[in-house]
Amino acid sequence: MGASRSVSIGQVLAELQQEFPDISPSKIRFLEAEGLIQPQRAESGYRRFAVSDIERLRYILTTQRDEYLPLRVIKERLDAMDSGRAGSGGAGSSGADGVPAPVAMTRSELLEAAGADEELLTELEDYGLIRRARHYPAQALHVALSAVALREYGIQPRHLRAVKAAAEREVSLVEQVVAPLVRRASREPALRTGQAVASLIAALHATLVEEGLNDAGLACAPPVAGTYPVTAREAHPAPGLRSASGR
Repeated sequence: MGASRSVSIGQVLAELQQEFPDISPSKIRFLEAEGLIQPQRAESGYRRFAVSDIERLRYILTTQRDEYLPLRVIKERLDAMDSGRAGSGGAGSSGADGVPAPVAMTRSELLEAAGADEELLTELEDYGLIRRARHYPAQALHVALSAVALREYGIQPRHLRAVKAAAEREVSLVEQVVAPLVRRASREPALRTGQAVASLIAALHATLVEEGLNDAGLACAPPVAGTYPVTAREAHPAPGLRSASGR
């Protein structure tokens, strides 16, 4: 589509539907009502979307899907980008490739977005699952969301230390693999290799967990290999677990 050409809402849906199956005219109208997108209007009153509008919409939907951010936080990031603060290194800063960097949330914003309380966040920080900071990246939100869901099963932050330790060992293995590549002039080979190895290790880890559940007689109709969606609790709360120290 040419840079100066505009399209209808139906054409926008056709372009984005495969990547975002849940997109609909009502969702696009809602995002417009919330001030996140501002398509032009034809003389007939119908919305007309330029290339920049579609890319902005794609960015909003991607951020919602991948970073679980509330619309208020996404709008703040977009406002910062629109006002030129994106290049100042703030929450809406952009990387070298022009893609906005992960948003930085305050403590209260993180608690609101994750549905967590202060006690849970403090424990996650105490056990090293989230780094204590004035502003938190999107990864902290992912951890907090998982912790909120796991707490419904009686799993507390102290029980997740083994998960943290396993992740650190896997990172160490990736670092060993890419070590010979980081000394090159370009970091691209190291980045590509690191991502590839990390993905393979994560898939293997998930497969081994599934195999262990099967051996324990806990397997059911499994999801796609390597995926464990964070969902609301469907059973009665389980009693709290106890650590090896009895805490």
